[in-house]
Amino acid sequence: MRLLVFTTLPDAAHAHTLASALVEARLAACVNILAPCRSVYRWQGQIEDAMEVPLLIKTTAERYPALEAAIRQQHPYELPEIIAVPIERGLPDYLEWIGLETRAEITPTAQQ
Repeated sequence: MRLLVFTTLPDAAHAHTLASALVEARLAACVNILAPCRSVYRWQGQIEDAMEVPLLIKTTAERYPALEAAIRQQHPYELPEIIAVPIERGLPDYLEWIGLETRAEITPTAQQ
């Protein structure tokens, strides 16, 4: 099963660092860094209003536990937003590519 995982970071630098680390570790096939948005939420009894940078992370259910652990380890927030939703439909070749790019171990292909 393929997943779309959402998280938000406090700025573009944190977003880029996390996105690069997730793709490098093959925990994500692709991470979209979106334009900053304004988030309004309640935290520890107070209403907060903050600019954040959302990430859209494409991964598999098999890689999700390691992805979540990596986000939690590298995220600057005490309680990061991490929401995963199943991808029910999509271009079959793209969904296959997500699976290929998030395999834990890649075997080298023969050179011709």
